[in-house]
Amino acid sequence: MPTIEHNGASIYYEVHGKGFPILTFAPAGLLSTIAVWSGDTAPINPVTEWSKDYSVIVMDQRNAPEGRSHAPITANDGWHSYTADHIAVLDHLKIDRCHLYGQCIGGPFIMSFLKAAPQRVACAVAAQPSGRIGPLKPGRLPRFDNWAKSLTNHPELTEAALDGFYQNMYKDGFLYSVDREFLKTCKTPIMVLAGNDEAHPFPISEEMSRLLSDVEFIPEWKTGAALEAARPRVSAFLKKHTPAAA
Repeated sequence: MPTIEHNGASIYYEVHGKGFPILTFAPAGLLSTIAVWSGDTAPINPVTEWSKDYSVIVMDQRNAPEGRSHAPITANDGWHSYTADHIAVLDHLKIDRCHLYGQCIGGPFIMSFLKAAPQRVACAVAAQPSGRIGPLKPGRLPRFDNWAKSLTNHPELTEAALDGFYQNMYKDGFLYSVDREFLKTCKTPIMVLAGNDEAHPFPISEEMSRLLSDVEFIPEWKTGAALEAARPRVSAFLKKHTPAAA
């Protein structure tokens, strides 16, 4: 199986197709795995959509219960831990530069990656990015606790570690992994496909489009005619920013 080991983590990934690489992050929050791309929650499956023209990299995120990627969980973990996994996959594949495509939690993953290594990204597409309007409610979200209860083979796990990880991931709100000031400085071309529910608020997507300097914004895209219109726009955006040498 295509698995890499780094810093105590074991990360499973797959590569489909040939061409300029697209590193992808599936939806479903902390349950993000390759299999989610084939489900109803992912209107655009990057493997079926682009593997004829690109090398599409898909991966199971660390500690997704149905996935094949595992890592210890500590109170110091957060978005940077996932970004280290993403960069490690590219390093293992000897990829210096790529596109990024992500849905849901993929939005914060993309922005965290851009904060850490912007020179490695030709362009990015953030579909239905996760975010929060307003303060974090007391306690932990039920979906986080359900994820924690489903974990196995984590003898190191404590309530203190879970609390620390939860706060590092979600306390800051907005896009979680970066603040508004970072978006103002980001120069990478980004396409935003708007969210439309509580976990992916439309105002977050709209504000992203106002703060970013090089952005295309699609307010409707998830179903029907809007989806059919969005598909070629996303493909054209990727093609426009693919280096000529590729």
